[in-house]
Amino acid sequence: MTTDTLDQLAINTIRTLSIDAVQKAKSGHPGTPMALAPLAYTLWNRVMNFDPKDPIWPGRDRFVLSNGHASMLLWSVLYLAQVQSVNEEYEQLGTPSVTLEDIKTFRQFGSKAAGHPEYHLVSGVETTTGPLGQGIATSVGMAMARKWLASRYNKPGFDIFNYNIYAICGDGCLMEGVGSEAASLAGHLGLDDLCWIWDNNHITIEGNTSLAFTEDVAGRFKAYGWNVLHVADANDIAHIESALGDFKKATGQPTLIVLDSHIGWGSPHKQDTAAAHGEPLGADEVKLTKQAYGWPEDAQFLVPDGVLQHFADGIGARGAAAHKEWQTLFAKYRAEYPALAAEIDQMQHRELPVGWDNNLPVYPADPKGLAGRDASGSVLNVLAQNIPWFLGGSADLGPSNKTTLKFEGAGDFEPGHPEGRNLHFGIREFAMAAAVNGLALSKIRAFGATFFIFSDYARPAMRLSALMELPTIFVFTHDAMSDGEDGPTHQPVEQLISLRAMPGMTVMRPGDANEVVEAYRYVMQLKHRPALFALSRQPLPTLDRTKYASAAGVAKGAYVLADAPDGKPDVILIATGSELSLVVEAHETLVSQGIKSRVVSMPSWDVFELQPAHYRESVFPPDVKARLAVEQASTLGWDRYIGPEGRMIGMHTFGASAPLAELQRQFGFEPDRVVSVAKEMLGRE
Repeated sequence: MTTDTLDQLAINTIRTLSIDAVQKAKSGHPGTPMALAPLAYTLWNRVMNFDPKDPIWPGRDRFVLSNGHASMLLWSVLYLAQVQSVNEEYEQLGTPSVTLEDIKTFRQFGSKAAGHPEYHLVSGVETTTGPLGQGIATSVGMAMARKWLASRYNKPGFDIFNYNIYAICGDGCLMEGVGSEAASLAGHLGLDDLCWIWDNNHITIEGNTSLAFTEDVAGRFKAYGWNVLHVADANDIAHIESALGDFKKATGQPTLIVLDSHIGWGSPHKQDTAAAHGEPLGADEVKLTKQAYGWPEDAQFLVPDGVLQHFADGIGARGAAAHKEWQTLFAKYRAEYPALAAEIDQMQHRELPVGWDNNLPVYPADPKGLAGRDASGSVLNVLAQNIPWFLGGSADLGPSNKTTLKFEGAGDFEPGHPEGRNLHFGIREFAMAAAVNGLALSKIRAFGATFFIFSDYARPAMRLSALMELPTIFVFTHDAMSDGEDGPTHQPVEQLISLRAMPGMTVMRPGDANEVVEAYRYVMQLKHRPALFALSRQPLPTLDRTKYASAAGVAKGAYVLADAPDGKPDVILIATGSELSLVVEAHETLVSQGIKSRVVSMPSWDVFELQPAHYRESVFPPDVKARLAVEQASTLGWDRYIGPEGRMIGMHTFGASAPLAELQRQFGFEPDRVVSVAKEMLGRE
């Protein structure tokens, strides 16, 4: 059998596996895999350096299917390439990542062939995709990571990090705003290790793209500073391979390949129609399409003889050779640069270097105190000096977020200077969060920052961070009504509870400078969970830890900060963040009046819920029904801690424009108000 014949046989195997899987599942998107099978085949079997036997090899090329609804394209390729499984401890399991049985049970419970690619479930999936635009935006973070890794670790004769990032995207990815944000950033940074291939098929769910999308995409990307190439026929694998070769030669610019394709290619009645996009072809059309491919019309999930071997001879052999060459090079590198090699090893396993928390500040008691954002800035600068691969930046708010790394040598990540540790995302919160995901997927420990109110712009990427179980960090400042005069547009009310509702997201709202330190100490040790900080703009009193409990209690999510003299409170006062100090002041008043009060600092609900029941009951004794929570945010959800007899001082409306002190008075966030409500609950007033 000739090479050309094997090529076409492999391509049609990808197509028919995709068609059969969607048809059997009675749901899915067959049209794009049918159109892009030649592209996927060319990328994987002819171009990419990827070792199926070790899909987490650091020197591999990365592949992102941004239009994740076409997941059968990826599942087919992972199966045919015989990509192997790796667990969350980065151990190779010796089993296929995706089996033919998974494909036969596409979109069913327990199948690795899910409706959309999921990073934490399947080896060979570099990032979870499906929400359009996020895949390509994440790939920008991957490209930034590759540039930074190369700048630190590559040495003359040792190109340890010298790979490329390939992302397939559809019309929807380029319509989504995050795609534009990310493309603009990538063009500015000149990320020439990044190649997007646009599936230009002119079809979305509603019909032809001319209904809503008529811009000059190539012109737009040229304006962004991209290298734009064109392939007029998605079935021309020689031209596709040539364009990918041209991408590798380009310098100083990311590349967009415009690939003209026909959705549902080969389907006699559904090619170039919206009907091929998001529904099975139908039994009769499946037979007609297979006839058009020269395929046995009644065959189901057929993998003809020679196809698996053709992939083994292609990506299998090429990837293994490239991997072996890299391993040989890295062994010499380890001998020459042992400290740097050790860093790479630690990064790959999401470990931290010895002494990573050395010199973290300990703040003395101070009634004037320190803003949460200022304490955070100090901690970030210490951590970044202790952890060389810890870096990040802000969506243009570094001076306000206090996230700028200022130590000698920190520098800025800029075009031509990717060694900098300060990343500048511009006013692109969504793209920032997606890029932070891409950095984390590349094993860099990364953070992104903005005002808490603008977490709404970053939320979709934060959700994927939680879904992927990435140890990303999001630093949000101006956490409540401290932005007083700016008014309700800048005062987060519902953001805390909405992010607490996100599965897998660690939410930290520390109440003084030492709680900020301990919150970072906890978060930095997370390997498979993202975290966010909600930090104050205004100074918060630094509590006297010789009088009150150690801030180390933050590691349990909630802890008894101050207690009744006999440890048996009549009332429990609960607070987070900037409200903690006012609750402590109220507690002192109550105790002076003979009322047995306890203060619980609760910076993290979700961390508290991880504690054993006996600890949780020690903090909130079931027999103490008088509980008062105080937080400058929505009251939603607090009933789980205060119970049916408890009370809440919180926000039931949006805020207002006024100085902070006036807002606190108007909305009841004052010690006297806390004392009054506590007494009401106890029948003392």
